[in-house]
Amino acid sequence: MYGWIWRHLPGNAWVRAFISLVLLLAVVYVLFQYVFPWAEPLLPFGDVTVDGDGAGAGTAGADK
Repeated sequence: MYGWIWRHLPGNAWVRAFISLVLLLAVVYVLFQYVFPWAEPLLPFGDVTVDGDGAGAGTAGADK
């Protein structure tokens, strides 16, 4: 697939590399601005099952 994209970009190798970099940055921008914020409520990052009140929660060496 990357070969197909590379062959269809205009210009020599330096121009193709620049266009590829711009395309990559555009994809990263779209992901961070639109896709990830849309998907965040759908992901279970807030469903934490460890509360920190159990053994080993910052009590290392307290029983000595």
